[in-house]
Amino acid sequence: MTAAQIILGFSGLWRLVVRLLSPLSAAPLVALVGFGLYQHGFHAVAKCIEIGLPQLILLIILSQYIPHAMQSRKHVVELFALIISVGIVWLFALILTLGGAYRHAPRRTQLHCRTDRSGLIGASPWIRIPYPFQWGTPTFDAGEAFAMMVASFVALVESTGGFIAVSRLASATQVPPSVLSRGVGWQGIGVLLDGIFGTLNGSVH
Repeated sequence: MTAAQIILGFSGLWRLVVRLLSPLSAAPLVALVGFGLYQHGFHAVAKCIEIGLPQLILLIILSQYIPHAMQSRKHVVELFALIISVGIVWLFALILTLGGAYRHAPRRTQLHCRTDRSGLIGASPWIRIPYPFQWGTPTFDAGEAFAMMVASFVALVESTGGFIAVSRLASATQVPPSVLSRGVGWQGIGVLLDGIFGTLNGSVH
């Protein structure tokens, strides 16, 4: 995955593809990928519907409706809609937990809904220095590598659209294809470092 991004980005090949990309072609591709992840997302939401459903509703309101209604600071709400909604819903879950809403609930419900059952905050060290290959040595599987290369192409299209959207939100000039191609190459290096240090996530934007 990272090799494809680095090669396409720094070789300049991606700028040839960027010239053919448009919102009309990129949006359906990214949307189809997102629709394919619904089966994982809604399954997690169903584990605590009274927390997950308000989170989805609030995220849609903050990202799609509030920016259009505001005259100022609308870009702030649009950019940080996810962080704002997570913070609000977490406080809502904290109120339910302290109020005893889950006191007699099943253990599985308490695990997914209460804010004091996961143990993530208490178990996390105050200071932790990451180091390469902390989760073990890398492995290679041809089937998984091919699947990730397909996902890498989708990430390239999505990230290119993200770069263009960020430049427009920042009121910058139009980004030339050569700069977008180099941006994709540096993203590949970022994802490579993510894998080496075992961050369990990629550098998308």
